[in-house]
Parts: sequence; C-alpha cells; structure tokens
Amino acid sequence: MRHFVVAMTGASGSVYGLKLVSELLRAGERVNLILTSAGCQVLYHEVGLDWSADIKEQRHEVQEYFASIAVDCLAIDDFWAGAASGSAAADAMIIIPCSMGTAGRIAAGLSGNLLERAADVMLKERRPLVLVSRETPFNTIPLENLLRLSRAGAVVLPAMPGFYHGPEKIEDLVDFVVGKVLDQLDVQHSLFERWGEDRG
Repeated sequence: MRHFVVAMTGASGSVYGLKLVSELLRAGERVNLILTSAGCQVLYHEVGLDWSADIKEQRHEVQEYFASIAVDCLAIDDFWAGAASGSAAADAMIIIPCSMGTAGRIAAGLSGNLLERAADVMLKERRPLVLVSRETPFNTIPLENLLRLSRAGAVVLPAMPGFYHGPEKIEDLVDFVVGKVLDQLDVQHSLFERWGEDRG
C-alpha cells in the first residue's frame, strides 16, 4: 500500500479530485486529503459537499463519502502532519485541480500552509508532484510558473481530455484526465480505452 497526498484548490474541477481519490482507494492505496478554503467553496458550489479547510475534524464524514477508512484528512494549517517533512513524505502528491495562485506560490518556494509545504517536500525529496492545472487562457506569468515547476521536477498535467476514446458523457471526460494522472503514478486502471486498443 502506497501513500498519496491529494490536494484540492480553488480552481474549477472538484470532480477530478474526488474521482482521483476514489480510484486510488479502489487500487488499495492510502490517501491523505488536503483542501484549501477556496477549494472548499468550489467543492460546495460544484458538487454540494460542505467540507471545510479544517477537514481533519470531518474525517468520519469524508471516510463515509468514500466508503473507506484508507482516506485521512489533513488540516491546511497542520504543520505537524507527516506531509510537512521529508522524513515522513508521501510516495507522491497530486494537486487536483491546481489553481494558478497555488502553482505560483509553489514555484516561488513559499510554504505558507501545509499544501505548499508538502509540495515543496516533494520537490526537494525528488518525489512525484503532479499539478492538474485547470485554467484558460493563460497569461505569461502562470506559464512561466508552470515551466519553472516542470524544470524543478513536477509533472504539469492540464485537465485537457482527449476525444479519441469516444466519450459519451461528462464522466468519460473526467475519467480520461484522472486516468492520465494514474498513469503518472503507475496505478493500474481501465478508465479509458487506450489508443489502438479497439484495433485488436
């Protein structure tokens, strides 16, 4: 069982984060969930889940939602959490969706909360950090921040679904993006049909 940190920020696309957590749990992995204050607002607006940035206090509610005790919750200001130290770092971290404000602070080396500190730990320990950006259009500033993060070792994985797998509903588009994240984490899945599979 591997250990993943999943963080959700204020960018649109809460369904990506929820689906990723579900798939990691399905694969038998352990998940720590972090939400920013803006992420909680977007989560409520898009999905109707009323969780808070002090989500640690809602552990049982979150575990009930995912029907698993393998998901735990970390408060955004809890610097005593293992994710804040390289000596107890997770196997990988995924920020999904990742706002450009969050990406900019990580690119600048700021660690004002647990999410930012955990991301910094991933970079300094040379462990996988996946940023699922969800913004359009980009101006030069976020593009330069994402380039800086890519050069530092992060994987920039925009929420840009493909269409060659014949999506028929929104869930198919979500599955494609989440499947791409799982590929980066070396987690087996069958969320979408891969290129050429239908040709036998």
